[in-house]
Amino acid sequence: MKVDDRYEKMLQAYALAKNLLKQQVDLGFDEVYRQTTNKKSNPKKVQTSGMNHTVHTTAKTLTDFYQQIKNCKKCHLHRTRTNFVFGVGNQNAKVMFIGEAPGREEDLQGEPFVGRAGQLLDNILAAINFKRDEVYIANILKCRPPENRDPLPDEIEMCEPYLLEQIKIIQPKIICALGRIAAQALLKTKQALGQMRGKFHDYNGIKFLVTYHPAALLRYSQYKRATWEDVKLLRKEYDNLG
Repeated sequence: MKVDDRYEKMLQAYALAKNLLKQQVDLGFDEVYRQTTNKKSNPKKVQTSGMNHTVHTTAKTLTDFYQQIKNCKKCHLHRTRTNFVFGVGNQNAKVMFIGEAPGREEDLQGEPFVGRAGQLLDNILAAINFKRDEVYIANILKCRPPENRDPLPDEIEMCEPYLLEQIKIIQPKIICALGRIAAQALLKTKQALGQMRGKFHDYNGIKFLVTYHPAALLRYSQYKRATWEDVKLLRKEYDNLG
């Protein structure tokens, strides 16, 4: 290899490292994720009943399933929505991120996590060496609640089966719940987020991790450190999948 070629590769490596470090600083982190080969962690088992809900569908792909449900009017939220926000990402993803509901930008664009919180999620993914199109991103609700209020129990009950069917089609190895509401809905618990995060739960055979919603990080920067520890744990478990 010529000296000029080696120099060019060195500059490219420097640029990549510089961008990664900038992402870490922007996120409020003071260390860089480094892949390890430690033993797998043992998930804490949590009894859930979510998979007992079913949707009557013959869809084998997410595209087919979207076509079947995109005009849903099961609850009153269809009256105020601009778009039905189904989900986005890799149908064969090993990792799935689940939030609570679309916000204003998501409702306008028809895609989850595209506003400021979505940009922060993209940065978090990049910090642990994931691209957005490598994972799958969805919400408990497919329609935006008015004024971004919390989802109501009956709205979750109506919409959750759609999400469970997405999980069934994708068959992820790891699910990461973003925020208290998504975690409580799926784990069927009233535990506080602080009690749920920092460890794996067993969600019907799927490793299930809970962390803060990116929107919470935008409001409360003190949660960034805990979130960084959570996503490092996720990446470590992913690397151990083989």
